[in-house]
Amino acid sequence: MLDWKDGQPYSRRFGDVYYSADSGIDETRHVFLAGNRLPARFAALPSRASVCLGETGFGTGLNFLCAWALFDEVAPPSAALDFFSVENDPLADDELAAALAPWTVLQRRACALLERWRRRVPGWNRWSFGGGRVRLTLAIDDVADALPQLPVGTVDAWLLDGFAPAKNPEMWSEAVLAGVARASRPGATVATYTSAGWVRRGLQQAGFAVERAPGFGRKREMLRGALATAADATTATADGTAQVADRGRPETAVVIGGGIAGCAAAHALARRGIAVTLVERARGLAAGASGNPRGILYARFGAGAHPLHRFVLAAYGHVLAWCDDVLPVDGVVRAECGLLQLACGDDEATRIARLARRAWPASLLEFVDAERAATLAGVPLGHGGLWFPGGGWVIPPRLCARLADDDRIALRLGHDAHTLDRAGHGWRAAGRDAAGHPWQVEADIALVCCAQTATRFAPLTRFALTPVRGQITELPATAATRALRTIVCGDGYCMPAAGGLHVVGATHAIGDAGDDLRAGDHAANLARLAGYAPALATGFGGVDVATLDGRAAVRCSLPGAVPLVGRIDDGLYASLGHGTRGLVTAGLAGEVLACLATGTLPPLPAAVLAALAPGRAANGRRRAAAIP
Repeated sequence: MLDWKDGQPYSRRFGDVYYSADSGIDETRHVFLAGNRLPARFAALPSRASVCLGETGFGTGLNFLCAWALFDEVAPPSAALDFFSVENDPLADDELAAALAPWTVLQRRACALLERWRRRVPGWNRWSFGGGRVRLTLAIDDVADALPQLPVGTVDAWLLDGFAPAKNPEMWSEAVLAGVARASRPGATVATYTSAGWVRRGLQQAGFAVERAPGFGRKREMLRGALATAADATTATADGTAQVADRGRPETAVVIGGGIAGCAAAHALARRGIAVTLVERARGLAAGASGNPRGILYARFGAGAHPLHRFVLAAYGHVLAWCDDVLPVDGVVRAECGLLQLACGDDEATRIARLARRAWPASLLEFVDAERAATLAGVPLGHGGLWFPGGGWVIPPRLCARLADDDRIALRLGHDAHTLDRAGHGWRAAGRDAAGHPWQVEADIALVCCAQTATRFAPLTRFALTPVRGQITELPATAATRALRTIVCGDGYCMPAAGGLHVVGATHAIGDAGDDLRAGDHAANLARLAGYAPALATGFGGVDVATLDGRAAVRCSLPGAVPLVGRIDDGLYASLGHGTRGLVTAGLAGEVLACLATGTLPPLPAAVLAALAPGRAANGRRRAAAIP
């Protein structure tokens, strides 16, 4: 909890201030920016290069904002900044706003950070700023747990800024400083405001050559230095593949698949200056499972530490911030109406009770009883559960179109890809267009994002991609159902009316590849609605399912329900098997692929990347871990 002491933000837990009483912004510039020689290093970056800063102790975000401002001021326009930071006790929304209020020179950037801050989730968060030029990866975690999850040899400069070593010794332990060194590139620099002897000796033991330098304000000395030798000679990434530096940064890419997974990957690559050819066999984007008239931003959190749970949690926070940037809330193509997950069965009640034992940001979720749930929804409900104030719906085809609307993305619609083979140092996709004419595209890298049809390509035949059919139902609004204000989820979901129609869904038929509309599936959707929200179902009155409209589409899944996201071969990547979660998980998956392809800081911890990686396959099938 944040307190104030003599006008300064103050941590009651650690008995220390968040920044210097003399001037926090000037302290940051002296100790961390100048101490790491960042003004000169940023200015000297080559075109389209990237630099990665690491920080222990995010605090008020002042260091990040100052580094971002400096980067914008002196770095080449095509360069990119990755900023990794760890914070185990993040400030509340209003606390962060108050702590940053004095720095008017940083107001625009502070406002952008605060907009993202309300989307934070426990664990790893990835937010982009400045059109993707600046990327913040914030690990809300213990520093000793977070640092080993960074790839070896990633960080160029460190800002060691935990509370005073005497008051927070765990932040400055030998294990933490060894983790700092392990994640550093050879020659990486380090700077910190403290000159404590045991911190200096810990850095030296970790491999840094350290010197004392004039401190800021009342502090006579500080420490700065550089990594003399690499702490670990391995160049493996989190999923066991070679660093991209071994073959150079890609200039071109071909992405196969024009649904949400493919459009997200193309968008992430284009933001890094890569020329993308996006290939889709249909005549328009989002023709398959991504083509529903509306889709919900829905995540079913798990209470355990399973990698899938961690991925879904990170993906949910990411998709809300990502949509803020790409498809802002307007009530037409995206609505932030909130979402209720009802504890309408023993399993759900148990899961929600387990989740209640953890601390969650109020902006992320709230535990509500049946009375509160009914008030939020505007209709009678018999169960309480989880309230997600940031939840809502989007029109997926509009999201795909927005993602692909980039001069660096060339669309090839109506182009069916039949083969994918190596071509020199890159890859060649080839097939026929809608008129039967042959075509081919060669690129430095290839990304396969086309659901179950991916197994037609030789490098992906070993993966057990299973079709999963889903059907939604459109129900005309009635006087009673128009009162519904939020999405209600149980064993299915019902959206508030838009354009006079509610969307209710969805069936889930594993192994079924049909996309025909079925009256029986409409009946199943209505029966489930009656189970978790009977008063709402009654509000629709008698419905003849034979007259209802809707949409059926086919997704794909994998054993264990863990998506396949990562490197298949040198220069070949995939984002597949997202199943019913695709609208939430595809955005973060696209960011993962772009980072792997360019050798930049990934947005997820190593353990989660390893669980998603295609390399976790045996006997033609991915190992299916049990999900608690």
